[in-house]
Amino acid sequence: MTGAGPMGPWIDGQEIIGHGRPLPVISPSTARTIATVSTPDSDEMNDACARAFEAHDDRRWRRLPVLERQRILMAVAAQLRQDDKGWAHRIAQEMGMPEGAARFIEVPYAAQVFEYFAGTIPNIHGDTLPIDVPGAPPDYLVFTVKEPVGVAGLITPWNFPLLLPAWKLAQALAAGCTAVLKPAPESPLTALALGPLLKDAGVPDGVVNIVPGGDEIGAALVVHPKVAKIAVTGETETGRKVIQAAAYDIKRVSAELGGKSAMLIFEDCDMDQALSQSLFGAYFNAGQVCQATSRLLVQSSIYEPFIARLADRLASLRVGPATDPQYDLGPLIRKDHLQRLDQWVHQAVLEGARLITGGHSLNGPGFYYAPTVLADVRPDMAIAHTELFGPVATVTPFDTEDDAIRLANHSSYGLAAAVMTRDGSRALRIGRQVSVGTVWINTVQILTPTAPFGGVKHSGIGRELGLAGLEEYLETKTMIIDLNDQPMTYF
Repeated sequence: MTGAGPMGPWIDGQEIIGHGRPLPVISPSTARTIATVSTPDSDEMNDACARAFEAHDDRRWRRLPVLERQRILMAVAAQLRQDDKGWAHRIAQEMGMPEGAARFIEVPYAAQVFEYFAGTIPNIHGDTLPIDVPGAPPDYLVFTVKEPVGVAGLITPWNFPLLLPAWKLAQALAAGCTAVLKPAPESPLTALALGPLLKDAGVPDGVVNIVPGGDEIGAALVVHPKVAKIAVTGETETGRKVIQAAAYDIKRVSAELGGKSAMLIFEDCDMDQALSQSLFGAYFNAGQVCQATSRLLVQSSIYEPFIARLADRLASLRVGPATDPQYDLGPLIRKDHLQRLDQWVHQAVLEGARLITGGHSLNGPGFYYAPTVLADVRPDMAIAHTELFGPVATVTPFDTEDDAIRLANHSSYGLAAAVMTRDGSRALRIGRQVSVGTVWINTVQILTPTAPFGGVKHSGIGRELGLAGLEEYLETKTMIIDLNDQPMTYF
């Protein structure tokens, strides 16, 4: 893969040839190997964490002037924007997101995240606080300072190979942390290419280290004694293992995990808008989105017309290679993922779901699945509470507002929900009652660096983005100074 950037671990500001197990990168559009990445062995993995710890310990990043660190993060964003075509092509090749979507959504949003968190750097500060100690003289100065937690271990999935590393790196660097990033084995090329970009922008060597590989690399990162904080995005079972392993050293953990988000569609909605939002919410990136609103809850009075019109709209979507601009949806990430999705769909039909359209793989060398709609899906069916990560929407009828809320909350997940209605009071009532981290009203999939994102229940702990996301990488230290002429005596 000519011009792809590093093909091995990025440690202490340079690419090395890792001596771990070679990692083939397979294009899901063609099912062909497009690159082979070297991975670190245990000594090289330990070295990556040690280099990040040294960079934290000698303060080479956080001791830089505030405005210099801000300038560096802005330079990262500028470089991403300058080569948006190149980044989008890399994403399309290794992950399968259509190149146009990667260029116009993922790449600029990654740049925007660096720009936003660059702006937070001059505003990271503590507070001056009053004091009230019974029997003590009055003159004390009490204040807090914010300090980086230390080395942040960052674990990211394959479905947004640039954006999700950017989220975590921008927050960690803004807070003054150093980092070891472990991208998903399916899509390491984009993350590895961030190494030289960060160096060119001015990030000192050792501050960001990137270690490609499989589960064994992630497990080593989580338990490494020099890593103080873990931030993971992935499926819920992955998050559960990370949290358990990190507990031994009492590491700080933030985890953005799985989802099975509902869209509540009421009879008074703008039908055309609801259909457009349903398509984007359930099928963008071939449904490989953690907050995908793939559970469509539709009021009974418009249930059948909505299903018919949704099927008509889906018929116009074209599925094919991610690098070909004529296609709207790309492939699924792996062959086994496609096969598993097909099994879930067929099991749902056996359990009584009505297949409206799709429900089968598509011809081609890549891993393509037809956009699918399953109607009459009951909440007790397995597919109603399983995160599918594919272009499949389930449709369930409801009668009343209370029914809709009950169905939306009938899930172990709690990442997001969307409400389609012209009744503003109803939208706000529902927004307060659904157990999720983000509620969209008459829109979907809108995320901004300024607002926290994350889930409740099995969808995770902690938040990404916004000032709440930045706080995940900061410790608060309290300082108390005695200013009195005579110290307080106890004995």
